[in-house]
Amino acid sequence: MGERAAAGGGKWVDVAPERLDRWLENFGRRHGPYREEGLTLIAEDGASAEWQVPPGVEAVETLAELVAKAHEPRKLGLLLARKGAVAVGIADGTELVKSKVDTHYVQGRTAAGGWSQQRFARRRDNQAKAAAADGAGIVGRLLLPDVRSLASVVTGGDRAAVEAILATPQLAPVAAVRAERFLDVPEPRHAVLVSAIAGARAVSVLVKEP
Repeated sequence: MGERAAAGGGKWVDVAPERLDRWLENFGRRHGPYREEGLTLIAEDGASAEWQVPPGVEAVETLAELVAKAHEPRKLGLLLARKGAVAVGIADGTELVKSKVDTHYVQGRTAAGGWSQQRFARRRDNQAKAAAADGAGIVGRLLLPDVRSLASVVTGGDRAAVEAILATPQLAPVAAVRAERFLDVPEPRHAVLVSAIAGARAVSVLVKEP
């Protein structure tokens, strides 16, 4: 699905649950026989693949368990926020079954039009707070009623915007099931929300070449 450089060397690879078996076959083909140490594969040529449990999957001890659990359908909440845009949804397996997208104007960081910097900053701060309040309202309407049925809530976009929304006390049950995974997405739109499902379901693996 996607690759990104990893701090300390190697690369993170996101693998769709449906492609896990094929990925493992290709890993063995490229690097030779491998042994398992928990959720880490160590190949004959020194390559390694360290697997991470995806959002909504309970802790597992073996790769076989991870593959089986990753394939199981699970319901995930999605919260994407960036600047004044927010997209919230519920994915049941690969399908987006509920969603809401909204945009709230928030000015850029550079003052213009002769305003004083302080006045500009206050105005932008008020706009950002209003956007967070609107976003919190959407999360409350879409995710809060179903929070007990959600395996996890995956967030993405801009961390400050997401944190401002989830800081709302009424959303504490949603924040409690938030996954560590944070998706790097552009300004949230419906299409971005749909594509985020793959990123939320993917199994991440840290690959280090010999």
